[in-house]
Amino acid sequence: METNLLHRGRLIDHLQLVVRDIAASKRFYSAVLGALDIPLGGEGEDYFWADELFVSSVSSRAAAGALTGRMHFAFQATSHEAIERFHAAGLEHGGRDNGAPGIRPYHPGYYAAFLLDPDGNNVEAVFHGPANRSAESIVVKF
Repeated sequence: METNLLHRGRLIDHLQLVVRDIAASKRFYSAVLGALDIPLGGEGEDYFWADELFVSSVSSRAAAGALTGRMHFAFQATSHEAIERFHAAGLEHGGRDNGAPGIRPYHPGYYAAFLLDPDGNNVEAVFHGPANRSAESIVVKF
């Protein structure tokens, strides 16, 4: 029996991607998540998962026979170097560049890179800068 940690208070509890080629997706996600020090949590013949990301084949019971549409989502990283490792690992394992590592204009200190996964999903890794010890959140005004 697998056990997972339950994290209360998050906006997203979990995310499922249904992909065309589970092996290609596993190579890509194992590499980019590994570059961010996030291990795979488990796998089966037609799925794998890491933390709150669940990826399955279109033939899996969880997919109900349909691919998911194009998505954009971001993984949090702990440093600029982790972003650079993420980007390089993704390019080496079937991803396509969608924005090299660098500062973005979203808020001061927003450092990110973007990759397209084997299914064309826009996968980002972002570092928001060093944590403020007195606060757990960054407030951004638009």
